[in-house]
Amino acid sequence: MSARPRASLRRVLEDLGSTVLDVAASPGDLDAEVTGVHIYDPLDEPLLQEGALVLAVGVDSAERIRALLDAAGPAAGIVVKQPVEVDEPLRAKVLETGVAVLGLTRAASWAQVAALLRSLLAELRGEGDLAEPGEPPPDGLFSLANAVCALLDAPVTIEDRSSRVLAYSERQEEADPGRVATVLGRQVPERYRRMLEEGGVFRRLYQSREPIYIELDVEGINRAAVAVRSGDEILGSIWAAVREPLSEQRRRALADAAKIVALQLLRQRAVADTSRRLRADLLSTVLAGGRDAAEAAGRLGVASERLCVLAAQLTEETYDDAARLEGDRQRFCDALALHVGAIHPRAAAALVGSVAYAVLPLQAGGQEETRAVRVAESFLTRVGPRHAANIGVGRLAADLTEVARSRADADRALRVLRARSASGQVAGYTSVHFEALLLQLSDLVRAEKQAPTGPYERLLAYDAEHGSELVATLRAYLDAFGDVNAAAARVHVHPNTFRYRLKRLTEIGGLDLADSDARLGVMLQMRIFGR
Repeated sequence: MSARPRASLRRVLEDLGSTVLDVAASPGDLDAEVTGVHIYDPLDEPLLQEGALVLAVGVDSAERIRALLDAAGPAAGIVVKQPVEVDEPLRAKVLETGVAVLGLTRAASWAQVAALLRSLLAELRGEGDLAEPGEPPPDGLFSLANAVCALLDAPVTIEDRSSRVLAYSERQEEADPGRVATVLGRQVPERYRRMLEEGGVFRRLYQSREPIYIELDVEGINRAAVAVRSGDEILGSIWAAVREPLSEQRRRALADAAKIVALQLLRQRAVADTSRRLRADLLSTVLAGGRDAAEAAGRLGVASERLCVLAAQLTEETYDDAARLEGDRQRFCDALALHVGAIHPRAAAALVGSVAYAVLPLQAGGQEETRAVRVAESFLTRVGPRHAANIGVGRLAADLTEVARSRADADRALRVLRARSASGQVAGYTSVHFEALLLQLSDLVRAEKQAPTGPYERLLAYDAEHGSELVATLRAYLDAFGDVNAAAARVHVHPNTFRYRLKRLTEIGGLDLADSDARLGVMLQMRIFGR
């Protein structure tokens, strides 16, 4: 079998370029393998996998960096915001631990660099490619971007139809502020995109099968661009920051590069579909909690104990386009996977039907469901402007045998939010337990085609025949815990009138309001039948 591609720290730095990361203190060579990205939280115990690249949020002084180096153990490197305070004790600590300290440009957010690093690591490792056994993996998009950069002698980005950056070459620091903002945000800024649309640039780009030259009206470097296509389908585009029109030789090189990028994008699309189906199947097996759950959890790389299940679903009533809804579901699930993965390296998420499920490992410490609810609320806050959704959170599962119960909890909590017509809300199962039970009772009643009985049935029939409001009177009385004055105010009648109606309904319905079981029975029927 061929060896798994290796993502060294040096290669990561070379591909990202000094636009984003730079070396502040190095133990010597930078050949340590980078296996993943971990966001450091001083309130949590650092459980770092070997080769992790640690994003040290809020760590700014040399003293705190040294303390983190002591705790980082087998990490490949630590990333802190520039400027990095490097003194002699820190240099000594770097040499002692063998862990490099990297400086992140202040213009980048931690969310941006986490997404950049994860995307780059997936490219470098060739995850999910379709190469035959024994064949080397095809070049990733970052490698292609660097190759085009070398051919054109200009920094390059590869973008999708929505102007999201899929990959970029080195030398971005040579470009203008607009390009730097594009690389950091992995998206062409809205004001630049609007300028290109209003100038007809995208129309020219997608109508032409040859590279075009774009003279920018704003201060900055001009662009050469070519559409990436598969037949008549536009897959994306390649953009090079150039100071003059391309020579014929460079135009041909850019046009040929677009064909290679098209093949890679088609391959990645097929791989992503296959990979997503596989992850969904494996996560479904874990959520079922059967005898195959342990093997599926191992293949997914998720934790096998102390888990909470999150069930997240878009508010579908806001959609009138089925294709757009399906695309947004997948993007929403991808964002959820990124969010929980940043919290714990052994978390996982996948789209199962219309619901995005996440399995979130939690450290011991109590209030696990509350902590999981906070994670879900934080996620909805981040994606809220783009995706209206609800999330149900299940109770803690001590091990894989209890995951099915946690999944059922999450589904029931999510159903309660749907029944409330909520949007942008999170509910832990224990906080909506009674409502969930009522919905289950309603299901049973409908399945058995049951109808109201006893006093409630008689009151409904009387109201229907005489146009009275005895059921509304009873509901107000029970909701007010027997406070006649409050109940009368709720239905806008005099207390004496309310007392008369209360007496009549007890006579007609044969209801003993002093009997707690009788009160409970009629209250449940009111909630279940909803009349």
